Amino acid sequence: MRVIVATSNPHKVDEIRNILGDCGVELVALGELVRVVDLPEEDGETFLENARKKALHVARATGEPALADDSGLCVDALGGEPGVRSNRFLGDNATPEERNEAILRMLGRTPDEERGARFVCAACIAFPDGRTLEALETCSGVIARRSIGDGGFGYDPIFYVPDLGCTLAQVPQETKNAVSHRGKAMRQVFCLLQETLAAGE
Repeated sequence: MRVIVATSNPHKVDEIRNILGDCGVELVALGELVRVVDLPEEDGETFLENARKKALHVARATGEPALADDSGLCVDALGGEPGVRSNRFLGDNATPEERNEAILRMLGRTPDEERGARFVCAACIAFPDGRTLEALETCSGVIARRSIGDGGFGYDPIFYVPDLGCTLAQVPQETKNAVSHRGKAMRQVFCLLQETLAAGE
């Protein structure tokens, strides 16, 4: 069985493949398809709305099951921002480094006990007939005082996980996958897929 990964982000494709490993399903990136499939605008009010919209669009365009996720950083002291706008924070042309520095500036001298944050990931597998399987997971932490680490991507260098004693950009990929919002959401939605396939639905 093939599942099309509905993202144009190669880092995300690699991470999803690492998370799922030998899941018994061939994960095919959009860029590997012969046919060009454009992604719809992420204009939903929630992570699940965006993930569902992308997965359904790609599933209907390709005639194959599609996997999409939408994730972001929610900072308590910023009222949950940047939230669903995480990928568009500061505009489409901003770099991850610029976004991280902006978050650090906005928090300024905010004390550690008020720097709580969470990563959120919504994952959706959609079928061409419109059926969907969905999962929503989080990873809790605090915003560090500065960017630390050169692993991961996006907001990982400023996201400190107390249980790990470091940021998500400082740990091996396997460790990150075990605790991250995306790791948990992907494993959950693929568990739902296996249950669906076993039931012959």
